[in-house]
Amino acid sequence: MEISGRDLIRSAGLLASAAVIGSTTSARAQTMPPAIASTVNPPDLLDLTDFECAAKTVMPPMTWEYVSGAAADELTLRWNHEAYEKIRLMPRALVDVSQLDTRITLLDRELAFPILLAPTAYQKISHPDGELATVKGAGDANATMVLSTFSTVTLEEVAAAAKTPLWFQLYVQPDREFTRDLVHRAEVAGYQALVVTVDTPVLGPRYRELRAKFSPPERANLRGLKGATGAQRPTEQSIFSLVLDPKLTWKDIDWLRSITKLPVLLKGVQNPADAERAVQAGVAGIIVSNHGARQLDTGPATIESLPRVVEKVGGKMPVLVDGGIRRGTDILKALGYGASAVLIGRPYVYGLAVDGARGVTRTVNILRRELESAMAMCGRTSIASIDSSVLWR
Repeated sequence: MEISGRDLIRSAGLLASAAVIGSTTSARAQTMPPAIASTVNPPDLLDLTDFECAAKTVMPPMTWEYVSGAAADELTLRWNHEAYEKIRLMPRALVDVSQLDTRITLLDRELAFPILLAPTAYQKISHPDGELATVKGAGDANATMVLSTFSTVTLEEVAAAAKTPLWFQLYVQPDREFTRDLVHRAEVAGYQALVVTVDTPVLGPRYRELRAKFSPPERANLRGLKGATGAQRPTEQSIFSLVLDPKLTWKDIDWLRSITKLPVLLKGVQNPADAERAVQAGVAGIIVSNHGARQLDTGPATIESLPRVVEKVGGKMPVLVDGGIRRGTDILKALGYGASAVLIGRPYVYGLAVDGARGVTRTVNILRRELESAMAMCGRTSIASIDSSVLWR
């Protein structure tokens, strides 16, 4: 079996983390409930790999399998990482990089840097404060958070605690009137964009969470919706779920745009033909995503899909990307391939599990610092100056 460089680094990081926190975190995690164990945040956790290793020591096994697992043989999960490793950067020398500008303009609003927090479900299984800790951490890092429909805290409570812009991720429900109400609630609460997930007509075969007997907690935003309680996973006799709509089509995207003033982005686009159709549909943006490799296994890594989507979009809308991003150099590579910004998912959840809001903030800050470092060494003083020439060809 071939082992990638990042896998070797992760293994080394696991050993290092075990040595650093073995006498504190591991022992405490065995004797204390997760709510107490998850407050451990040794100063030796320096990068995202360290946080991932530490998170495994404090997360309950069922939670770890749910968060870290993916579909089927998890090949696409591995490819999401490895594809970035194969891309090389072009360094530059003798450029004045004493002033770096990481600001971007996205959906007519200025953001401090091109890193957003992707929607992730059920955050209270990772930390007792769940999404409330994440939104605090995002605010302290000056980052934009995208809240999941499957949040364990209501969208209104998260909005009330927010200090930075919020987007709302929408799973269109079979009950369209319930969906309309969700969209209206997001508007009233002050969310600034609607992110429609389009790659879940059915759920992928996520065997790790099945073996762990994962059972989702209550979805706070779906209270009162028939089928919203209990397991969302289909049975062996059917691939369909009660809370995901396999009938979702482009007509529904037109309908969503007609009922909201919020900009509508589509999350889960990888096929260039779908990107071209999205331009025709007049949506506000695309997020190139394979759902953290949790849906179709053996599909391409998102960084491989990105340039094809960017080419079809032709600059008519922003294109964002998620999946496999663990380094600031990964972000620079994505921007070099034409992404307007990136989103991270598992990394900040690991930070959340380790140290709540502070862990989320540190995760973002680490990536931002690494991005700035890579920009400087490649002679790029602003995000606007990053193009394909930053990549070694």
